[in-house]
Amino acid sequence: MKRILLFLVTNLAVLLVLSVVARFLGIDAYLASRGGSLAGLLTFAALFGFGGAFVSLLISKWSAKRLMGVRVIERPINSTEQWLVSAVRAHVGKAGIGMPEVGVFESGAPNAFATGANRNHALVAVSTGLLQRMTRQEVEAVLGHEVTHVANGDMVTLALIQGVVNTFVIVLARIVGTFLDKAIFRNENGAGGGYWLTVIVGEIVFGLLASLIVMGFSRQREFRADAGGARLAGTVNMIDALETLKRVHDPEGLPQHLAAFGINGGVPSGLRRLLMSHPPLEVRIAALRSGGGS
Repeated sequence: MKRILLFLVTNLAVLLVLSVVARFLGIDAYLASRGGSLAGLLTFAALFGFGGAFVSLLISKWSAKRLMGVRVIERPINSTEQWLVSAVRAHVGKAGIGMPEVGVFESGAPNAFATGANRNHALVAVSTGLLQRMTRQEVEAVLGHEVTHVANGDMVTLALIQGVVNTFVIVLARIVGTFLDKAIFRNENGAGGGYWLTVIVGEIVFGLLASLIVMGFSRQREFRADAGGARLAGTVNMIDALETLKRVHDPEGLPQHLAAFGINGGVPSGLRRLLMSHPPLEVRIAALRSGGGS
């Protein structure tokens, strides 16, 4: 309920800020003189900006299961699956959240992810490679990391932030498009071919800049999830798990839309580091070591 309230308040705050700025710059008067409506633009932006982000969140469990081929453990078929479910149950008991679905997906690379629109009805899935290449203590730390993501409501918060930046991108691209269409292409209505070309280019450019904000938040939440994994399973085990991930480089990783929810974000380089969803593993390890632990 609190996160739904946060969503509504954030949505209204974004619309208020955009409205004040538009009125201060005279954009609303300009749009009105051209037969447009600032209220309509803001409503459109909020509907598609937040709507797209939350539709993605609502279907995240469904899409993750199908795209990754996750097999949900309804009845453990062996001792490993029984232990896996028990380990997750122990973590969620300490974290104070509902028991998520626990699943396994086929992949030789060690990885795991958590997703879901509700922290009491989430999904935590691990790869077969993770179970094969890590000790049980390390797997417990990874599970603690993912359970912390769920307990912190990171999936919902990320959708909120994505919705905010989407709204700004949609509004700014159309405002810039209107002005440039009139100034450069001499279209008095401000909605000609130049407008639509500018909107497309603007959404790409502004979208790239917005991604820097979203990924910056994503990197910060990884530190919090690592700290949570350390609290639930021990700092040494969390560090050992990250060291194992560092030794076993996964060139493919998770699909793009799930990468931010995984334990391992890959090894980006150059400008890609600004768009990575996870901090470098060595930085995460150093953060855990400097923070001490059990």
